[in-house]
Amino acid sequence: MGALGQRGGRDMAMTETRKGLGPRATNGRVPVYDADAHIAEPPSVWEEYADPKFRDQIMQCRIMDDGTDAAFAEGKKLRNGIAPACIPHAYGTKVTWDDIVPGSYDPAARLSVMDDEGLAAALMFPSLMLISGDINDAEIAVENARAYNRWMTDFVSEDPNRLFGVGVCPLQSVDGAVAVVEEVANAGLTGVTFRPERYSGLELFSPDMDRVWSAAEHHDLTVAIHGSFGSGMPSFAKTRYENQFYVHMVCHPFEQMASVMEMVASGVLDDHPMLRVGFFESGLGWLPYWLDRLDEHKEAMGHLVPRLKRDPTEIFSEQCFVTMEAGEGEAFEQVAAMGLAHTVVWGSDYPHYDCTFPGALAELNETFEGFKNDEFSSLRNEVVYTNARRFMGLT
Repeated sequence: MGALGQRGGRDMAMTETRKGLGPRATNGRVPVYDADAHIAEPPSVWEEYADPKFRDQIMQCRIMDDGTDAAFAEGKKLRNGIAPACIPHAYGTKVTWDDIVPGSYDPAARLSVMDDEGLAAALMFPSLMLISGDINDAEIAVENARAYNRWMTDFVSEDPNRLFGVGVCPLQSVDGAVAVVEEVANAGLTGVTFRPERYSGLELFSPDMDRVWSAAEHHDLTVAIHGSFGSGMPSFAKTRYENQFYVHMVCHPFEQMASVMEMVASGVLDDHPMLRVGFFESGLGWLPYWLDRLDEHKEAMGHLVPRLKRDPTEIFSEQCFVTMEAGEGEAFEQVAAMGLAHTVVWGSDYPHYDCTFPGALAELNETFEGFKNDEFSSLRNEVVYTNARRFMGLT
């Protein structure tokens, strides 16, 4: 058998292994999937899991002489004060990376947190590595992703039926990104994640990116576009504002709106019909307006995007996912009224500073119990279970 045939067989076996995982609904009990959870990277990621040649160069958090912490990459300080954003309710306080909570880096402790919160399974995203798009050197970016992905693979191995992880995808190098996608698949991780901003000007619909989409589709990996504040990458927020209030307000929704437009209008999703793409941590409120506007633009100006053959809402409905926050009841009603409830998943955002902890699931349950329309109320189980499993490629 040739190399491609061997790879295809391995991919199929790994896909089937993933599809067999995850708690299942039984006897009327619907297990809750936290589809946007986070970890906070312990020092072992760069001290033990990185290639020794790159240990001082990859993304890491260091404690400074004055007792504060700072993020470093490529041997340079990127920004101060990372920890307050990665510890529940800690923003604006003087905590450091030494204070990150055990549930954010110790898998046994995380499982205990999940038990207390009533969560059956969780899909883990990075924290510090969310700003790894700030790395300029492509080789370092690839090795940075590999170190994190090795650590994440070990983290989820504590309980592969409850803990799931996405690997970091280093778009600073398309060749490196494609190689990392295959490594992520072989490691049994659920998917890959990268930021919505452009890495060195790379557009989501560029011909080079097609290789990344093809690799993810071939390996049946979920793709999650996940932003954050704190990055120095060129963005809508950073080109206008320095005040963190303004930056945080803008960075999540504006970048994701642009990403949805690019993925849908460019024809990428039609070219890769088996691809699953999530647009995460920007809430729901913008989605009905944005899809309506995209549909209108296709009707009025569709000749300018000739690869857009179908209505954007139809394309989004078939291949895309978005996260809701617990308090977004009215926004969810709008999305559900558009027939898009099946695209919505929920995440606790634990352990980030603005998560609801304890009681994230209780807050979500209260939102669904508050719907006057029984049809909307009944969709809670789809959001926390059915949609999440489909997004994660488990069904």
